[in-house]
Amino acid sequence: MENDIVQMKNITKIFGSYKANDNISLKLKKGEILALLGENGAGKSTLMGMLSGLLKPTSGEIIINGKPAKMENPREAKALGIGMVHQHFMLIPAFSVLENIILGDEPLKAGRIDYKKAAKDIEFLAGKYHLEIDLNAKVSDITVGMQQRVEIMKALYRKANVFIFDEPTAALTPQEISQLMKITHALSEEGKSIIFITHKLKEIKEVADRCVVIRMGKVIDSVRVAETKEAALAEMMVGHKVNFAIDKKEVNQEKDIFKIEKLSVEAHGQLKIKNLDLTVHSGEIVGVAGVDGNGQSELIEAVTGLRKCKTGTIMLNGKKIQHQSARKIAEAGISCIPEDRQNVGLILPLTISENLVLKSYYKKPISNKGFLNYKKINEDGRRMIKQFDIRSQSEKELVGDLSGGNQQKVVVAREISAQPDLLIAANPTRGVDIGAIEYIHEKIMEQRNAGHGVLLVSFELEEILKLSDRVVVMHEGQIVGEIDPRDTSSEELGMLMAGKQQAEEMGEIS
Repeated sequence: MENDIVQMKNITKIFGSYKANDNISLKLKKGEILALLGENGAGKSTLMGMLSGLLKPTSGEIIINGKPAKMENPREAKALGIGMVHQHFMLIPAFSVLENIILGDEPLKAGRIDYKKAAKDIEFLAGKYHLEIDLNAKVSDITVGMQQRVEIMKALYRKANVFIFDEPTAALTPQEISQLMKITHALSEEGKSIIFITHKLKEIKEVADRCVVIRMGKVIDSVRVAETKEAALAEMMVGHKVNFAIDKKEVNQEKDIFKIEKLSVEAHGQLKIKNLDLTVHSGEIVGVAGVDGNGQSELIEAVTGLRKCKTGTIMLNGKKIQHQSARKIAEAGISCIPEDRQNVGLILPLTISENLVLKSYYKKPISNKGFLNYKKINEDGRRMIKQFDIRSQSEKELVGDLSGGNQQKVVVAREISAQPDLLIAANPTRGVDIGAIEYIHEKIMEQRNAGHGVLLVSFELEEILKLSDRVVVMHEGQIVGEIDPRDTSSEELGMLMAGKQQAEEMGEIS
């Protein structure tokens, strides 16, 4: 039809013996917001990789604005008006925000890059779409949420007509998600077309006109979102009914598993954690809520031995662990699901099995006199792949070749299988599907029900409220409030996260 801006006809993509996409067809109309829903490894990102020029179809045809398109690379896709905001950011950490946005499309003046014009153009777009960014900041120094804004700005700067958002809200706070939804609707009203890849059913209901469901590389259905319930979407995606209930047993919470007293931590020459006190009891999940960039990352790094403490003490089972190495802290009984799985949690060029033993490779029976026992490593890998439902070709597949959600499952499998006294879970379900969220939540709850402590740091307020026994709110490196999740809502918690002054006005803090 003439109103179809994009048509993908009978697209098949094969990697070796693995068929990632199997005869998929879909259409995108001008001004339409199309949600692409599917489990991790269902083939969503692969399909969009072909639309954005990153991959070539094994067979099938892509039609843009009524004309067949053979895109050999992303630049050709961009020339056709297609912009992709990737789940794992395509940014250069050592470059500034401005340099990253204009990279490859730099305006020139007298043979030199015209940074002044570029900054002016970007500031206009930032104002129009209410995307606050610091153009002079290095990408390595900004938060994950800010990096997401930079990715969106890159597509806007290149004047894309088709936007592909691949898990765009995975690292955003509720306020940032709300802003993104407004931006998405504004783009649609301007006649831009959006493909919105997400695992979050609430977001699909909020933003999308239509939803295409993919399972095991095939299109299962295409439905009008307004006419379809969330439960039906979830069942289409995973192939069975999803249980959203949490089994939260009564557990003895008298013992102090973990305690922080008067902790201060510096980063980049600034005090990021200020005189912080925090306790986690046995059989307790303590949720840490807060807008990204308020000290959560520095807190996790200090506890896990990745950043030095300026002052204060950190105790696990009554013993001080601050100033010890990351290995010693892990051996003492702390596991951590990090907030950045690719840069901190995994070594992408290594196999699944190798990544699963990153914290035990030097111990018997994995290692003996400096030699690795690969038979044992691979046996354990196969067992954990099955146990944690990691969608892969084999235990010898490179982690870098897995979908983002399956990479997350590898991290979760390694950290939870260690049965730690304290599990730190930082955005543990970032970028994973409904079925995997259900499973990861069960595993976290098992830790709690077994009498272990859990420190849950998450930007997903529903996750915080659902899992936590107690919630503390961080603002500017301090805990500004503590609440009972049974007596509050996402909206109230979001307001509390705005800071102590607003919270006091609400009467939430004594």
